[in-house]
Formats: sequence, C-alpha cells, structure tokens
Amino acid sequence: MRMYFDPLLFHYLCSKGRRDRKYVVMKKGEIFRSKEDRKETAVKSDVMASEGEYRWTVWAVIVLLLAVCAAHMTDRPASSRHHRKTSELKMDEAALSVINEIEKDMMLFVLSDHCYQCLPQPLGIIPAGLGPGTLTTMGFVVGTQHPLTLHLNRTTANLELCKIHFHFGEKGNYSLWVKNLNGTSRANCTMVIDSEPVNSYLPILFAFLVFAGVAALAKIWNTVRRLDVMRNLLLRLGSTVETERLINSELGTQNRLVDASTESIIPATTGRRLRSLDTFRGMALVIMVFVNYGGGRYWFFRHESWNGLTVADLVFPWFVFIMGTSIGLSLSGSLRRGVKRTHLLWKVFWRSLQLFLIGVIIINPSYCQGPLSWDFLRIPGVLQRLGFTYLVVAVLDLAVAQNQLPNLSSVNLETCWFTVHDICLYWPAWLCVIALETVWLCLTFLLPVPGCPTGYLGPGGFGDFGQYLNCTGGAAGYIDRWLLGENHIYQTPSSRVVYQSVVPFDPEGVLGSINSILMAFLGLQAGKILLHYRDQHRQIITRFLIWGFILGIISAVLTKCSRNYGFIPVNKNLWSLSYVTTLSSFAFVVLVFFYYMVDVMRWWSGAPFYYPGMNSILVYVGHEVFEEYFPFRWKMANSQSHAEHLAQNLLATSIWVFIAFLLYRKKVFWKI
Repeated sequence: MRMYFDPLLFHYLCSKGRRDRKYVVMKKGEIFRSKEDRKETAVKSDVMASEGEYRWTVWAVIVLLLAVCAAHMTDRPASSRHHRKTSELKMDEAALSVINEIEKDMMLFVLSDHCYQCLPQPLGIIPAGLGPGTLTTMGFVVGTQHPLTLHLNRTTANLELCKIHFHFGEKGNYSLWVKNLNGTSRANCTMVIDSEPVNSYLPILFAFLVFAGVAALAKIWNTVRRLDVMRNLLLRLGSTVETERLINSELGTQNRLVDASTESIIPATTGRRLRSLDTFRGMALVIMVFVNYGGGRYWFFRHESWNGLTVADLVFPWFVFIMGTSIGLSLSGSLRRGVKRTHLLWKVFWRSLQLFLIGVIIINPSYCQGPLSWDFLRIPGVLQRLGFTYLVVAVLDLAVAQNQLPNLSSVNLETCWFTVHDICLYWPAWLCVIALETVWLCLTFLLPVPGCPTGYLGPGGFGDFGQYLNCTGGAAGYIDRWLLGENHIYQTPSSRVVYQSVVPFDPEGVLGSINSILMAFLGLQAGKILLHYRDQHRQIITRFLIWGFILGIISAVLTKCSRNYGFIPVNKNLWSLSYVTTLSSFAFVVLVFFYYMVDVMRWWSGAPFYYPGMNSILVYVGHEVFEEYFPFRWKMANSQSHAEHLAQNLLATSIWVFIAFLLYRKKVFWKI
C-alpha cells in the first residue's frame, strides 16, 4: 500500500501550527501491495465414476459458498477503540495512531521490506504536544501485506528519533507511543495493539478443506462403486441403451480422440494419448484463470512486482513448457504418418498467425465497441508470445526431426553416448537456441540505454534509491519502446505497485520472447525423451529428474540462492534467464509427478484438470472475453472482503472447468 506526502497539507500544518487531535489519511494508492495419454479404460462403471466426480464438483461449489460465507463472518473486525474505525479500512490495510508526547513536530516515514533499495516514503506530520502531559494523536493507514519499517524524524533537523520494524495485521488498530528519553536526542517508541486484526487467510483454509473433503468423498465413491454389489446395482439402474450412450460419450472411438487434438500424440506404435500432459496443462490453465480473475485479492496470487516469484508467476512459463512438449509429440506423430514437412510448416505458420491475431483482439478492451484504435493498441500479449514461440520452436523441430525415431532404450547404459544422445541427435537446434540466448545476454548486458547504466535490470521508479527513474527493465524496456512505441505496450506494469515506475513496460515484450523460446525448447526436450523412451517409464522419470536437477543448479548459481543479490535475479517481467531455468526445473519435477500418478501407476485419472487441458485455447479466450459478465463476476455486498473475492474467483474458475467437462463429453475441441 502506498502512502503519499501531501505538500499542501504539510505547509498548512506548519504555518497554522495545528495541534488538534485528528486523523490525516494521506492514501492515494498502494505501494506495498502487488497490482494464466488419455488413460484407456473399457469398464462401463468408469463412465459413471466420471459423472460421479462432477456431481461431487457441483456439491463442492455449493459447500464452498457456504464455507466462504462462514469465513466472511469471521472476517468482520471488532470495533476500534481509537479514532479510525476498522470498518472503513480496505483489504490489506491497518489503522495506525501515532501518539506524540514530545514537544517537537515529527515526520513519519515508512519503508516496506518488499521494496528493494528504496528510500523511506513520507506519510505525514505528527504535531508537537502543547505542553507537559499533553498528547497529540495523528492517524494513518498502513499496508499489511509485508513487514514495514517506520521512521520518526524531527521536521527541523531531520534527526531520527526512533525506528521500529513491525508487520501489521489486516484491519487491525495499532498505536505507536512516542516518548522522550531523558538525556538523549532519541525517543522511545512502543507499538500497542488496540484491536486485534482479522485472520484474512481463513477463507483459503475453508476453501482448501472443502475441496479436500470433496476429493476424499470422490475417492471413497470410486472405491465403493468398484465393489461387485455396487457395480451390479448401478448397471441395473440404467437401461442398456443409456449405458451404451454414456460409454460412447465418455470413451468415443480411438481414431476420433487422436484426431481431436494433435497437441500431444504418442507415436502410432503406442496408440495412446499422454493424459498426464493434458492434466499438467489443465492445472496450469486453471491456476491462470483463477489468478487472472483476482485470486481472492491476495498478494501471493498476483504477479510479483519485480524480482521474486508468486503463484501467479508459475503458470505462464509452465504453459509454454507444455506447449514445447506437445510440439515434439505432435510433429513426430505427423511425420511418422507420412505428412509432408512443407504441409506441416504451413500449418505451423497459420496457427501462429491465428494465435497472434486472437491475442491482439482479446487484450484490447474496445473489441466489442467497434474497430480497434491503432493509437493505443497494445501489440504484445500472452497469446502473441505463445504464437511467436510456437513458430520458432516448431520450425526448429521440423528442421531436425527424424521421420523414423531410433529406439534409444536399447543403447548400452555404460557408454558416454547414453548420457547425451538425446541432445546430440538434435545438435543443430541446440546451437540455434544457444545462439539466441547469447543474443539475449549481449542485448541485456551490453546494449547502451540512454540515461541508464549498461546492464541495468532494475524496476526504475524509486527503486535503486530513485537514481534511475525512467529505466524500468533496462534494455528490455528500451527495445520495446523503440520498436513498438510507448502507446503500444502495457501501460500499468506490476512494478508500479511497489516502485512507482513511471514509464510503460510490457512483461510480454520483444526481448523476453527469446527466453520463452528457451523455455519451450526445454519442454521440447521433455517431448523427445518421451518419444525415444516410450513405455520405458524408469528411463523417462530418471532423465526428467536429471534435467530438473541440472536446471536447478544453474538457477542457484545465477541467483546466488537469493531474491535480489544474484547475477541474474528471478524476474517474471524480464523473463530473465534464471526465471526460465527455475521454472523449467519445477516443470520437469511436476511433470514427473503427473506422469507417475496418471500414466504409470494410474492412481489418478487427471480429473478435473484433464478437461480444461483438452480445450485450453477455448477456456483461455473465453475467460478473457467474459471476465466482466455474470456469472463470472457480480456486484459484491462487501468489495473489501477477501472472502467474497475468493468465493467469486473460485466459482468463476469452477464454472470454466465444468464448461470444459461438458465440451469434452460432447467431443467439442477448439483447435487452431
């Protein structure tokens, strides 16, 4: 939350010498709060299990709403005993009363622990007491997302009287007592809790317990329905015609399913769709929809302001990684079926163009109000980057992919060739990716940027002690503004929330697209492992874990295992090299988990994530287009409640999962 110093009010207080007890809330914004192998089964009762899972899902939504209502009851704060009532506070805010017993005017400054290399920002003046035993009280609103350091200085000599580090609780009331220390130039500062803050994380706990309970009930139901007695009972309840209809609707035919999506197809020798990949894609998409809808307005469900990671920063790179894996599986399957490379190249180009155009349309808000205006048309975006990345990686794969894959599972495990053969087989593509990464490093650290230090990776604004106000993103921001123009890139980057950057910056800009190619290419490498070691589960899992370990080591070196002090910090806005290696490492590990659970052991069907994973483009575009419409959004009774926002966002996300399930049942898949 950002507090601003009002110079007119400062002059007024100093000139008039006001000493009355009142609150001065100098809040204009918020600086310390941060602003997307099909499991085969031939048993009839599996269809009924799928229907049962979604009966539980409907009940889950109902119970979730009740739970959130209960959480909302606990979210109401007690009345404040001091001047500012907590009912007036917004989310992630607390009321602070500064009580001055010193006969000197003081200035209150605040600095968030989350703001790296920032100067304390002024909140306001606390007037001096009128005499011995006379108190002067001033009220302020402070942020609660991250710990704060409060500085109290004298207004005349700018002498620091005291400093206190404290993490305020949401909608709590606090008093800071400032008293004289005899014989010293400093003061004694004591923080007192006047009324306890609310527990804003209770709604998350309720939601988790609800979904965990539904999952447990679904598991119990799946166990019970497999009993012979229950199976016979279920089969008797439905007619033969209805049962056959359900089976055909759920399973379909093998050829229809293979043709429905060419994103992740195992070669014809296996004839199975990799269900774990669709599950991984669906999980990333569901989280993306949830955080795009607001994530309950919790800061860790929003994008990080600059360096570091939040939940929201995980999903887009994972989506890019999965796209790379799908490219390898899909193109390999097409080549094995005898499709010409020129035909595949045309399909790749056409799909990339479609992704780019759809992305331009949905990210510009006037698409429903007539022709788009070029004057302020944003060009970069999520789908645009996906389209460009898909084009480059697919062309690279078509250039080096083999029509007939060698069976590398028969390679002698003791040879050195075994450890690197899946890389050496595609060495020309690796050289191209390494060359692109070299270009990124040279442009990032060697390109001169007017008015900015060479190799600058900071947020600009008043980060880095305010020295580089207009240098947000360094070379990445400069290239975007030079190539596209300031009016055609993102105008409100997340760096504005904490660092108050003043220049536009696009997190899906040109320079970062190079590293998204690297991310997708690492996903392509996962696809090659699946192809060359098909049905060799131990080899696949081992190589995935090795890749995850290597990429994790690279990330540790680049970041020095820190948030801000590494050679190249993890940064989603820049799509830094360490960001790609870190998220790729996570992706390999998560893919191992899904692959083992869904495709190897078959302990989990992948539901409900599997269904949006099968219709990812439709769900993504749909949630963007209908974001502001009912039932995905409605007017809230209390817009400053995390509980109500969480209920709305979870319900909207659940609706899209249910829509994806219905489309899957009808065999409707939007592919471009």
